[in-house]
Amino acid sequence: MQTFIPETTSRTAYGKEAEQILRSCVHCGFCNTTCPTYQLLGDELDGPRGRIYLIKQVLEGNTPSRSTQLHLDRCLTCRACETTCPSGVQYGRLLDIGRALTEAQVSRAPIDRLFRRALRYVLPYTNRFRRLVQAGQGIRPLLPRRWRDEIPPRQSAAPAPVKNHERIMLLLEGCVQPVLRPQINASATRVLDRLQILLMSVNNSGCCGAISHHLGADQEAKSFMRRNIDAWWPHVQNGAEAIVVTATGCTTMVKEYGHLLRDDPNYQHKAQRISELTRDLSEIVTTGNTSSWSRPLSIPARVAFHSPCTLQHGLGLDGNVESLLTRLGFDLTHVPDGHLCCGSAGTYSLLQRDLSRQLRDNKLAALQAGQPQQIITANIGCLTHLMPGAKVPVGHWIELVDSVSEPTHYPVHSTVSR
Repeated sequence: MQTFIPETTSRTAYGKEAEQILRSCVHCGFCNTTCPTYQLLGDELDGPRGRIYLIKQVLEGNTPSRSTQLHLDRCLTCRACETTCPSGVQYGRLLDIGRALTEAQVSRAPIDRLFRRALRYVLPYTNRFRRLVQAGQGIRPLLPRRWRDEIPPRQSAAPAPVKNHERIMLLLEGCVQPVLRPQINASATRVLDRLQILLMSVNNSGCCGAISHHLGADQEAKSFMRRNIDAWWPHVQNGAEAIVVTATGCTTMVKEYGHLLRDDPNYQHKAQRISELTRDLSEIVTTGNTSSWSRPLSIPARVAFHSPCTLQHGLGLDGNVESLLTRLGFDLTHVPDGHLCCGSAGTYSLLQRDLSRQLRDNKLAALQAGQPQQIITANIGCLTHLMPGAKVPVGHWIELVDSVSEPTHYPVHSTVSR
């Protein structure tokens, strides 16, 4: 793609990166064939190719409009287009640049600004989010059905082990997951314990920064990244072999720390090392010795696996979890159009509710076509987004793997600090 980016922009770090990405695009349009919003709306500007043109215009000095902002907002950042692209266009990084430039030049409506600020104020902070969810759960029985279904019921986690092993890995606790589904991290801790790995929770770590990053609060996002790096670094120096993440959206983000903090002289090296050490939970479990594990007959066998966009497109790990579940004795149903997004996409389900629900309905129809007894996924956002409309239970795959474990009584889980 030919570009005419002014020298004042092309000399900057983001300008150089954007120009390189733009020049790798050959206008083929293959990306539109797998873009969820293009499939729904049929508008060239609501597909990757059209959005690339919009970003190119902004980089070339054209003033973005609210229409530009709208089309960029509608992107799910699912990165299905990257999997499809024969030229290797790094669309996700280009979108981040385009959104940041547009956000700086186009003023949002006051109510939109307030809502986005509220999301940033609550969601990344576990205690704040917990209080909000508990308030909603308290009045849940009094709400109309359509609102009641959107509020998750109270969840509790069975005790997880606190046992020493030679192999130590660090757990990203996350921000909303401990409130919405605390049993995910507990199950992960139990499963890794069976693999002779201590999964350690570290004080002062928390939100990965993805919420702020995707809402245009770049410096705020970097503060979350630095806090996590500071919390993990002493343990990395003491031999922790990996940072394990149980939500694929967060895994993708932490793997980007090295790139996003590349210009920070104080964190550049540490961030790169953290990214190198970051592993999605599936990467650990699927390489462990699970040969003696098998599904108990009491556990439903027929399941549909929803592979989150961040797992298959962001991390390139499509098939990992499916192979493990099949090996353990689960019968995975066929899911048509498995590459398409469910519509969760972080805060997308809150900011683009109509599109998000259309995508959710389509995804649930595909997931339930094979009449599964359970729907399984790998990301807390997808899980909570799919639950209200699903006809069968929705869970995380690690909970299913945890169910094959031999019954063991563990001491009460507590945060380990070494």
